[in-house]
Amino acid sequence: MVIMSVDYGDARTGIAMCDRLETLAYPVEVIKGGYAPKVADRIGELAIQHKPELIVVGYPKNMDSSEGFRAEKCAKFADLIAEITQIPVKLWDERLTTVSAYHLLNEADTHGKKRKKVIDAVAATVILQDFLNYRRNSDA
Repeated sequence: MVIMSVDYGDARTGIAMCDRLETLAYPVEVIKGGYAPKVADRIGELAIQHKPELIVVGYPKNMDSSEGFRAEKCAKFADLIAEITQIPVKLWDERLTTVSAYHLLNEADTHGKKRKKVIDAVAATVILQDFLNYRRNSDA
């Protein structure tokens, strides 16, 4: 199934997708701006274009697994996406995905302004690839 992932942020939101066979996640877009309804509307447009059957939203738990303000904000945003798209939405633990994205960009020798433009989409890709690996290994 085609799955979309969302790395929701205050200034930028990264979007990634996977192929129908769920083997490879890839970055799609970085949505600039933090106004939730506008970002959700753009996600709705992308959903019409790419036709995902599931949307995975990064859920930033604290390192001790507790849920703070940011996690609550992402959960509310996930509800908004579900309402706009009418597509099932799943929250997915995103702890350390931005760190992983930075490591990947370091390996690709991507720094400065180039990094800032893509980091959120790469983080969304890491979230989705992690989710795909989980599904593959657990037959979820």
